[in-house]
Amino acid sequence: MTPEDLKQTLDAMQQAAEGKPEQMPGLITGQIHDWIERTSEIRTTCKAIHDGLRHREIRIEIGKGQKTQVLTRGEVGC
Repeated sequence: MTPEDLKQTLDAMQQAAEGKPEQMPGLITGQIHDWIERTSEIRTTCKAIHDGLRHREIRIEIGKGQKTQVLTRGEVGC
């Protein structure tokens, strides 16, 4: 997923949610080989270690066993 793909996905999900919080983006996951080089291309923040890496206030989890995708708040139980 390129930075532009991520932007388009997040924008589309937010628009499709039509104000329903459970349908808003809730977690970005990434397979380490897809994301390790791309994290510098995406504006991320990390206010504190326990907050983790975030993009547009959405938590990012990167790992070997992760699938590259964006999950809704409802899917992750937010």
